[in-house]
Parts: sequence; C-alpha cells; structure tokens
Amino acid sequence: MRHKYLKNGLIATLAFVCVGARVVRGSDNAGSVLAAATSPIATASPTDAPNNTSDDALSSKITAALEALTSAVRPLSHPKALETAFHSYFAYLNAHPTDVKKPLLYFVDYGLPSTQPRGYVFNMSTLQILEGPFTVAHGRGSSTSQYGVPTRFSNASGSAMTSLGLYLAQSLYQFTGHTGGQAYSSVGLRLQGVTAGLNDNARARGVVAHGAPYVTSTKAGRSEGCPAMEEQRAARVLPELANGAMVYLFAPNQNLDTID
Repeated sequence: MRHKYLKNGLIATLAFVCVGARVVRGSDNAGSVLAAATSPIATASPTDAPNNTSDDALSSKITAALEALTSAVRPLSHPKALETAFHSYFAYLNAHPTDVKKPLLYFVDYGLPSTQPRGYVFNMSTLQILEGPFTVAHGRGSSTSQYGVPTRFSNASGSAMTSLGLYLAQSLYQFTGHTGGQAYSSVGLRLQGVTAGLNDNARARGVVAHGAPYVTSTKAGRSEGCPAMEEQRAARVLPELANGAMVYLFAPNQNLDTID
C-alpha cells in the first residue's frame, strides 16, 4: 500500500546510489556560505523544451540530488523522505520558475524525534548541505508529550499542529512568542503553503519559521505548529531563506486531522 505522504502526485520510483555529498556544515563561516548561495537560480522557461523531455529532465535533477545528498543525510525516518522532498521541490520549480528566487531548501524530517537533529538547509543548485543537521520544533498538537515524534498533522486553524508539505519562503518580520510565561522576540519568516490540502492554510494560521528559546542544540520543545529552530541559527539562516527559498516538512505518515 502506498503511504499517504505520496499524495498529490509525489510518487517517484527512482533508484539511487548513496555517494559522498559535498557538505558545508554550519560553522563560523556559515553566514558567508549561505549568502553566496542565494544568488538567483538560472532556470529555463517551461516552454523552452518540448513537453516530452520535461519529465526526463525532472527525473535527472531528482536523481542527481539524491546521489549527492542521501549518504550525508542520516538517519532518515523513511527511505523515500528525500526523494519526496526533492520531487516536490523540482516539480514546483519547473512549474513556477519565477517564484523560486533562491536555490535553498529548508528540509525537516518529522519522522524523527524532537531530541534528534532533523533539520537541514540544502543548496539545490550546488547540491551541498549548508546547515545541519539541527533540532527543529513541531506543533504541540502534533504530539502528546513534550518530546518525541509527532504523529498528527493538520491544515486547520486552531489545531496547533504541524502542516506537512512544500512552502515558499516569503518576507521577514519581528516575531513575538511566549514560553514558560515569558515573552520573547526573534526573527520570523512568513511561509506560503503550496501543497493543496496539506498546508495551503498555513499563512492564515500564522505558521512561520522563527527562532525560539525552547529549541536547543540537543532538543526542541513544541511550537504552535511552526518549524522553529535555535535563536542564533534563525538569525543567521532565515534572512538567507527569505523572499524566494523553499521549505519542505516531511513525515512518513500524514495522519491528517481536521478541526471542526
């Protein structure tokens, strides 16, 4: 039986070879590396090539990304975690080339527990890991305990759950949140969900990427549904993702909930 996460046409049966990835880990010079990676992507118009070649080109891009990155992104909660994310990314890029202005993809594997690093930032042009792995929060409605693996996901307002799928990174703003009865502020990144039925209500829900004091290098507390990261990392990474990068939130089973 196909897993629910392959919904919306993200079905690919690509064989891939695990080879060494070109990895640039987050470090003291990560800011300059990220900044260098945010130049516009050179993309061809969908009309530049016959339709019968577009599928082959898409498959070639996905295969190249898998070959370059799979061996370095370990562990994964499911063998097709990256394949699903890369298929969604390149398909959207092919259909909306003017929307994707930066070759960066923020990927989170929510099939892993919140006490394990599960976030990455990839350069999808050079096929490098620019950041990661690092800890990322999930929505408090997605799990019954403070730490662990999220098991429920929703696109509904008021759910406090994570919404899976592909997002387009939009503008930065000053985010204000509360934890432990105390207010805090951090950089925030608005997200537009582009996976119909899974996350297209995210902007209205206020689901954003942001920094949070409850996310540390070893574990992440729960958010209101936002893929929050450490505050210092957010200050460095989110400005580079803004206005044209993409985000993909993966889980091996959607278990999509609705809120009446």
